[in-house]
Parts: sequence; C-alpha cells; structure tokens
Amino acid sequence: MSALSHTTVMLHEAADALLAGPWGSDGHYVDATFGRGGHSRLVLSQLSSQGRLLAYDKDVEAIAEAGTIQDARFSIRHEGFACLGELPSGSVAGVLMDLGVSSPQIDSPERGFSFRFDGPLDMRMDTTRGQSVAEWLALASVDQITEVIRDYGEERFAFPIAKAIVARRQERGPISTTADLAGLVAGTVKTREQGQNPATRTFQALRIFINAELAQLEQALEASLQVLKAGGRLVVISFHSLEDRIVKQFMAKHSKEVYDRRMPFAAPVPMRLKTLGRSRPSDAEVAANPRSRSAIMRVAERTEVPA
Repeated sequence: MSALSHTTVMLHEAADALLAGPWGSDGHYVDATFGRGGHSRLVLSQLSSQGRLLAYDKDVEAIAEAGTIQDARFSIRHEGFACLGELPSGSVAGVLMDLGVSSPQIDSPERGFSFRFDGPLDMRMDTTRGQSVAEWLALASVDQITEVIRDYGEERFAFPIAKAIVARRQERGPISTTADLAGLVAGTVKTREQGQNPATRTFQALRIFINAELAQLEQALEASLQVLKAGGRLVVISFHSLEDRIVKQFMAKHSKEVYDRRMPFAAPVPMRLKTLGRSRPSDAEVAANPRSRSAIMRVAERTEVPA
C-alpha cells in the first residue's frame, strides 16, 4: 500500500447494510462522506440503472477524486454533510456516514493532520475556507485552548498544554508547524497511555474543533431523519468515543415513543428509528488495516414517513 493510498473501513458491511432496505438496488442513496470513494464505488457497482448515488465532501482532493467516476448515476457536492437537510423530505433510501479521516489526509504533511509528519499546522477539511489551527492558536486564550483540548480530546493535561502554547507564543511567536506543536505537547505531558503519542489527544481535539465536526454530525443526523424514506437505512461508522456517543444517543432517542408529561392523554410522538445493531471490524480487517481498529458501525431504519 502506498503512503497516500486509502483502505476503506468496513467496506462491504456498510454497503450491505445501506442497500438492505426495501428499495435495494433501485434506491436513491447518499454517501455523506465521500472521502476517497471506496464506499461510493462499491454501492454504485450494486445499483441498477434506476439507482442513484449522491455524495458530499468538503475536501477539494476528495472532489477531484470523485471526478474520476464517470457514471451518470453518480453526483457529488462540495459541501459538508450538514447540508443533507437541503434534500427533499422523504427522498432518500439510505444515508451512509463514514466519520473517519482518510489516509491521504492524514499522510499528507501539507494538510497538517498528523504529528508524524512536519508540515503547516492547518487541519482544515476544506482548505478553501475557514481558519487553520495555526491561525486560531495565534489568537486564542489559555481558557479557550484548554476548553477545546479538554472537551474534544478528553485530555487531562489540557490546561498545562494550553499554558505552554500561549507561553511559547509570547516568547517566540505563534506555533505554525505540526512538529512544533507535537514537541511542545510532548514536553508538557509527562505520562501517556502505552503506545500512544503524547500529542494524539491534542491533535484530535484541534481537528474536531477547527472543522466543527461534532456540531455538523449532530446536524447531519437530524437531517437524515427528514430525508430518509420510511424503511430507509442510516449507517454510521465512527472512530472515537465522542462521535460514537452522539450517534448512539441519537439513535436511542429516536427509537422510542415520546410522551409529553404536560399532556398525559395526548398520543405519544411515535418512534422514528429502529436500531438494527452495532458491529466492529473483523480481526482480519484490523490485522490488514490497523487504522480500522477503533471503528464502530451503527445501523438504524426509518420507521415512519417524514411529515
């Protein structure tokens, strides 16, 4: 596998779950996170001439990769998946969300996602807009940095890391490279889980924050309820606990009837999803692709026609 190749996680499991609804190969589906197109290509290979696949991605490199798919049944939008709600209500037979960062993103030093390669401290999924991590760290206060690293990285040393970042900024100027940030964190965090780089949680936190990943995930999940047909499938693959917690709680919330305690005789709001379980990559997949080891796939089915 080349340095910038990508192995799609839970490829067949996700496609099978997505297409298992009543529309099968004739349905109109959404790949809400195109990435490098592994899931999209497999889904397209299983669609009939009536089937359609719409993909979303914020990454300009992903959009370029999508341009290599010459198939009239396929289209892609250069937008984040929070824009799902712009589709017509009840128009989609299935929505797939793979929340992982693609290997080419991680392994490209110029993208700034990884502490393993020295490059500009960017981390934006969409490099055409928004603020980079370096630009944000150049202005943020100790309290703001602490909150981000603590809440999005679940990092217990968030405060000393934030203090060190601001002290370095005041002494020698802002941090602008991944190597600078990784070295500063390593010098601040004296203990870490075995086998984990001290900067892992900090880099995760800053990436999630600068791309508003959790807020956009919540918006996309809510939008999926509107766009899915009754019987349509929602398939979500997450890679860390913050994402999976949001997905799990969302599916659980909408998988039960809701009674309004202020109106005890009113009919309950019907359940909107039926959870169909969770699964993990096989031992063989983890052995072949260690980056898949943290993946969790959750599947749910829309239970009633959207209003």
